[in-house]
Amino acid sequence: MTRPVLLGALLCTLHLGSGSLDSEGSVPLAPLNCPHKCICAADLLSCAGLGLQDAPAALPAAAADIDLSHNALQRLRPGWLTPLSQLRALSLGHNQLEALGRGVFTNASGLRQLDLSSNSLRALGRHDLHGLGALETLLLFNNRLAHLDRLAFQGLGALRWLYLGCNELASFSFDSLHGLSVTHLRTLDLSSNRLGRVPVPDLAALPAFLKNGLYLHNNPLPCDCRLYHLLQRWHQRGLSAVSDFAREYTCLAFRVPTSRVRFFAHSRVFENCSAALARGLEQPEEQLQVQVGGPLRLDCNTSAPARHIAWVSPQRELLVAPGSRNGSIAVLANGSLAIGSVQTWHEGIFVCLATGPRLQHNQTHEFNVSVHYPHPAPEAFNTGYTTLLGCVVGLVLVLLYLFAPPCPGCRRCYRRACCCRRRRPRTPSPLQQLSAQSSVLSATPPDAPSRKASVHKHVVFLEPGRRGLNGRVQLAVAEDFDLYNPVGLRFKVGSESTSSTGSEGLVMS
Repeated sequence: MTRPVLLGALLCTLHLGSGSLDSEGSVPLAPLNCPHKCICAADLLSCAGLGLQDAPAALPAAAADIDLSHNALQRLRPGWLTPLSQLRALSLGHNQLEALGRGVFTNASGLRQLDLSSNSLRALGRHDLHGLGALETLLLFNNRLAHLDRLAFQGLGALRWLYLGCNELASFSFDSLHGLSVTHLRTLDLSSNRLGRVPVPDLAALPAFLKNGLYLHNNPLPCDCRLYHLLQRWHQRGLSAVSDFAREYTCLAFRVPTSRVRFFAHSRVFENCSAALARGLEQPEEQLQVQVGGPLRLDCNTSAPARHIAWVSPQRELLVAPGSRNGSIAVLANGSLAIGSVQTWHEGIFVCLATGPRLQHNQTHEFNVSVHYPHPAPEAFNTGYTTLLGCVVGLVLVLLYLFAPPCPGCRRCYRRACCCRRRRPRTPSPLQQLSAQSSVLSATPPDAPSRKASVHKHVVFLEPGRRGLNGRVQLAVAEDFDLYNPVGLRFKVGSESTSSTGSEGLVMS
């Protein structure tokens, strides 16, 4: 009985499993409302690269990420996203869209990422992006945008990254940012456009965190002295948008499209510019130095009462009351920023954002905080070191006194690497005794010229022309002659010296 029951259960299971397959037994049934040829997986919908000319009419209501890129879409119907209340990301890149229109993004208030890149959009109207209050990333690069409405981005209060590169924009309103809010904005890409007029004061008034993400390279910028000094200062401060693309910043030297000069690499075009023109453009940063573990408080001083005050940390975190996520930074009720125990990661630029009816919406104050460790206290002066030093100096002086040669020619001896030694008096040699006897036995002293002649000449016998004592040979010894070793020296006294006693025929060897 057990075996037939198990066999029947197995057959039943196989029969039920076969119902989930189609007639071919390989392709599963499509989820409900999944467009033809599209791929639906959980909350993802991918219809990329299908050559669609219109957006699918029926879309699954659970879709949170829709990919319609690389198609041939030319227009979008108003309200086509109405059933998609959970939509978070929408990709419409690489299509043929030329305009958007009012109501295109109705019921997409939860959308966070929108990709409209690589289309044929020529302009953005005031209501084209209406209803995208939660949008954080907007990709509009590689279009044909030549005009932006002054309030084209109004209502995008949460926008953080805006990419408008590779378009045909000839101007951009940096004072109003076309309705953008600088509270959250971190990246504004305007590279590879046709910007020929850039208001320098409006650029200088932007907050530091937005300057760090403002990309203006590969534009026909004018070779303006104030603009050059402003961008040069940004480059020196290490702002990534300038330092990372320094070679791509060009300006028109002669206002001719073909006369672009890379002014960071070839700054000779600005040799006649005075740095005084750029002074006062930017509000100087307030420099603060704090020790690790110490307290810090920053006050956002404004010229008029502010309705809202927010801060941006060096880590690009927006700080509002009560403070940072990790709790190390607090924002007080009056708008001041307080840190109870400063750490090394708090080092950097803090930016204060103040808004109000009497203030400009982009009024900012910057504080450059430097954090350092406390310096160690100097050690007490130890007298033991001085005693040891005195002993060493005394020992050196004693050694110099004992071993340094005291003779007058010490300096010359040191230079010649010789040794000065005192010559001790020795007993006179037989040759010296003989010279003395010759001087005593001489009847008449030699004349003055003969004496002078023997002073500087190193000879043993006087010259014949200057000899005295009636033709006798007078012995003369040079200063450097070796009187202590007369071995090998042979000389004879002439036969004519008959008046000299005890000197005839004397031969010494």
